[in-house]
Amino acid sequence: MQESNRKVLLVDGMALLFRAFYATSYTGYIRKTSAGLPTNAVYGFIQYFFDAINTFKPTHVICCWDMGSKTFRTEQFADYKGNRGDAPEELIPQFDLVKDVVEAMGIQNIGVIGFEADDCIGTLATHLRGEAEVFILTGDHDMLQLVSETVKVVIMKKGKLNYAVYDLATLYEEKQLTPSQVIDLKGFMGDTSDNYPGVKGIGEKTALKLILEYQSIEGVLLNLDKLPKGVRGKIEADLDMLHLSRDLATIRLNAPVRCELTGCAWRIQLETAKNKFEELEFGGLVKVLDGHPSVNEDVFSV
Repeated sequence: MQESNRKVLLVDGMALLFRAFYATSYTGYIRKTSAGLPTNAVYGFIQYFFDAINTFKPTHVICCWDMGSKTFRTEQFADYKGNRGDAPEELIPQFDLVKDVVEAMGIQNIGVIGFEADDCIGTLATHLRGEAEVFILTGDHDMLQLVSETVKVVIMKKGKLNYAVYDLATLYEEKQLTPSQVIDLKGFMGDTSDNYPGVKGIGEKTALKLILEYQSIEGVLLNLDKLPKGVRGKIEADLDMLHLSRDLATIRLNAPVRCELTGCAWRIQLETAKNKFEELEFGGLVKVLDGHPSVNEDVFSV
């Protein structure tokens, strides 16, 4: 049974880290330690992280990560995310560093080779949603397919403390879509960011019209004879890619990850966190740790 006072924040770690890197490096200045280690993305990550903690006040927190560029999706479609260049040189050492900081604070890092952070988040959200209210913190609109009665998706928007929080009602009100239709929409229109094409010649406007009229990909395919000749021809010519694109867009809910509530209670390991911040010359950030439950306080029952 769900406990009303239990609130899990699932953090899309890469989304926060990349956002923090670009938000703090566009001027050309990169924050570094006195030894020359770049830390701007990690510093910004901590700020974004605590902004979300203070806004949504979770009782439990988990941070999920991609574990390399090769996943089951690149095996299905070799060009998946193939349009993305190499990460900036100053960001590369911060991939491991941010996980060290998260661990030092006492938060679980979760990721599994062969799957994306999205799949870990989807799996954990599905597993935990019966025990707690789940909030997914991300910048990725693909996550909207995970919205349910007890799962909300928090999209980080431009600017500090600027969030769009989606539940079932908000998703339908703003986009006229159900969570499963988010996936089918991507099947038709593809995703330029993730570099899969969908049906050639069908963009977002036509894809949305098809979904709104016929509810799903299956509904469209059952009514091909009712479609304009041009649209029908495009779909028939690209059926295999339509189904592949929908599969690539589908977040997996069965990744080999698990975290019980007892293992992810929001409690700061105050001393190790402070030591890590000081090691990285983040002295000004130590104050963000104040006022949060620490491992020495029995604040929440799990």
